[in-house]
Amino acid sequence: MRKYWETPANATGEGANQQQLARVPDSVSLGGVHLAPATLLAPMSGITDTVFRRFIRNLGGCGLIMTEFTSADGMLRDKRMRGRYLHFYDDEHPISAQLFGSDPQVMAEAARMVEGLGFDLVDLNLGCPAKKVVKCNGGSGLLRDLPAIGRIFQAVRTAVKIPFTVKFRLGWSDDEIVCVDLARMAEDCGLAGVALHARTREQGYSGQARWEWIAAVKNAVRVPVIGNGDIRLPEDAAAMVGRTGCDAVMIGRTAASNPWIFRQVAQYTATGAYTEATEADRYEMIRTYFQMLIEEELPGTEGKMKQFASWFTHGVANGAGLRKAVYESRTGPEILARVDEFFSTRLSRELVANISKA
Repeated sequence: MRKYWETPANATGEGANQQQLARVPDSVSLGGVHLAPATLLAPMSGITDTVFRRFIRNLGGCGLIMTEFTSADGMLRDKRMRGRYLHFYDDEHPISAQLFGSDPQVMAEAARMVEGLGFDLVDLNLGCPAKKVVKCNGGSGLLRDLPAIGRIFQAVRTAVKIPFTVKFRLGWSDDEIVCVDLARMAEDCGLAGVALHARTREQGYSGQARWEWIAAVKNAVRVPVIGNGDIRLPEDAAAMVGRTGCDAVMIGRTAASNPWIFRQVAQYTATGAYTEATEADRYEMIRTYFQMLIEEELPGTEGKMKQFASWFTHGVANGAGLRKAVYESRTGPEILARVDEFFSTRLSRELVANISKA
């Protein structure tokens, strides 16, 4: 299936017609949790902490935000891990906590803790391709052992009353595609929904997401199916729904470089058009996020500001100059000053003053 961004602008035929007619659903229900719109921020290690989640929520258009994936075994052993990965604020609801692990009883106990902390949903990670996770039989490492996954499904579903979902990949490799069987098992075990990142573990984040498998999963189960992979533009979200029939879309890496993507999807769904970010918008976005990081006082704030500078400067003319200034700074306030200086030479003084005081 061709995505919007790889299809010529004057494309015609069935695929183009599906794209034009499709729209991301206004809402979807996962168990008793109603999400409106039917868009989800994918859990991303090192990215979806409380600051980034609230930042995305405040920009609008995102129906569900999710935590970074968290080790179930680690959170039972170390209270500091719970504080670091599972801390959230009231304005983040609805919010899901994503866990990974391979021991059914440990997973069940961790899920009970998640429920006790007030999360709206709990999600099982069967997608992470990182070697350090896979070697512990976590993340996508479990995709080679469906019976083990079934035992985790049953243990967690029995342990909690909040909706339980799973995010998984196609399988370990092209020769070991298990997504349809896994989705059916999830439905049989009482899970409230399934999210498919349409790549194998061997692919990692390279190559194409194969949306035809999202369609296959949708045709196999009755629970809501969430599609994930290769949504770079609002048009892609509509195309995914049109070509797979999925009930919701999940967006990950694109949100790091274009945090407005959820709002743009909502605009495109409602009107067929959306607003592109201006340079002033990018300045306000960078400054707001950096200021939130400083105020939250999380460990490694300066490092995270430098990490995000490479994404947030995407689309900014002479962004390399801004990145260099950020990388050479040592403190959060110094980074903010460099950002202000950079944009003061590009935007009106009045506009810069208003944004910096906001």
